[in-house]
Amino acid sequence: MEIILNIIFLVAYCAVVVLGLRYYTHMLQLSSYQFQGYFRFLGTIQSKFGLHVGAMCTIIGAAIMGRFKSNTVLLVLAILFLLFTIPMYLPKPAKKKFVVTKRVERLFVTYAVLAILFLVVSIIETRISPRGNLIAGAIWGIYMGLLPLVTALANLINKPIEKKINDYYINDAKRILKEHPGLRIIGITGSFGKTSVKYYLTTLLSEGYSVLMTPESFNTPMGIVRTIREHLKPTHQIFVCEMGARHLHDIKEITDIVHPDDGILTSIGYQHLETFHSLENIISTKYELLDAVDEKMKAGGVSDADKHLKFVNGDNEIIRANMKYSDAVTYGLSENCDYRATDIKVTSQGTTFTVTSPSGESAEYNTKLVGQHNVENIVGAIAAANSMGISLSKLKIAVRRLQPVPHRLELVKHGTVTILDDAYNSNPNGAKVALETLNLFEDKLKILVTPGMVELGAKEDEYNAEFGKQAAEVCDYIILVGEKQTQAIKKGALEAGYSEDRLFVKNTLNEATKLMYELEATREKVILLENDLPDNYAG
Repeated sequence: MEIILNIIFLVAYCAVVVLGLRYYTHMLQLSSYQFQGYFRFLGTIQSKFGLHVGAMCTIIGAAIMGRFKSNTVLLVLAILFLLFTIPMYLPKPAKKKFVVTKRVERLFVTYAVLAILFLVVSIIETRISPRGNLIAGAIWGIYMGLLPLVTALANLINKPIEKKINDYYINDAKRILKEHPGLRIIGITGSFGKTSVKYYLTTLLSEGYSVLMTPESFNTPMGIVRTIREHLKPTHQIFVCEMGARHLHDIKEITDIVHPDDGILTSIGYQHLETFHSLENIISTKYELLDAVDEKMKAGGVSDADKHLKFVNGDNEIIRANMKYSDAVTYGLSENCDYRATDIKVTSQGTTFTVTSPSGESAEYNTKLVGQHNVENIVGAIAAANSMGISLSKLKIAVRRLQPVPHRLELVKHGTVTILDDAYNSNPNGAKVALETLNLFEDKLKILVTPGMVELGAKEDEYNAEFGKQAAEVCDYIILVGEKQTQAIKKGALEAGYSEDRLFVKNTLNEATKLMYELEATREKVILLENDLPDNYAG
């Protein structure tokens, strides 16, 4: 009987370790292999930690009684702990799937090496120490108890290896760029709007050039390096490169790889404050793109100044208050912008507006996209394309062809239900713009579904509460996803006088989705999906 129990224990122990390491590796992957994000996630999983500690104590207790031979009750209890833990780590449908990359494979090799070291130590202790059974049991109990930290340890051990590998790929990308001396590189960054401007600009520039852009959200150094190594062809004339940032000097890390000829700064706002720590750090990092353009311009001589262009969103208050370059071309809806949109009209078919250039030339545009923010982003793309030689009139057809950017206020219709999908990476300004867009739909039921905003540091509750107050003025119903994360939104909405009968809190997005369709099912409705937190925020 004891032999069978020991075999069951061994199989259950191995199952928890393998499935647990897979789970924590997925969470590390979602945290971009950064310790700050991963440890923030670990702080949300006290229940899982409790199970591990419980199993650890039981295993150590059983070891004290004599390597599971003199106390069957403790062995059975240890098995039950493990069997109860296994379902928590079975793979479940994820918003962003676990991808077994080469880096993940290297992590699992390191896990195996660590496990072998634990095994060797436990065998040695068992043979040479009078209390070897106790020490061996304690070793494996501690391993189980600290399993969530094993992933972090392996990531730390692998860090020098990953840097060497990354450096190799970065140098290869630099080599490829050197072999394309005529390639014009346009960098785009901003707290929000950069992905939309990237898509729009690529469409507009394709009227006169062969253009490559970084796909989807490949806006990290290694994502950009991968784009260059896998997709850049000799026929490409322009490379539109989106540059994302979560930490100080992240943009400089990218510009040191690609050395952009031109730069577009779409916005500066309170995003990723948890990692930037201050607005000053955000401003400094975002301006690193224009710093790189200016440096390249000066290196090429004053006569080349007109070949290196800087564009900034003239409507953004923080940019206006921190205008660093007098030669930057401004765009937006404000009166003093170099490229300005006026006569904006929104209909059920989309939006019409007129753009005037610094030379006084103007043209009227039509787009199926709705919302002032879309006009602002389109004007930014028009400013860059026009400055690079494509006439305003030639851009009319391209603007008409512009498609919504996935998950960025993307309009999706299902019969009487219209979904405003703004699921990607919400921030205070973006959330406000999304509510303004929702408010454009008159005589329709307006529903907000959101888990709130994250990575806003000490100001997170303040911004979420303000979001709740803004939502209270626009929405007929508010559905919050996740009780803990959305407390500030709920508080803000109720303080603004919103009826608690029209505010719901659901544990999962699936529950929220079911409810949003059930509410006043016979009416035409517009549902704003504002942000969709990845699984490492769910705990």
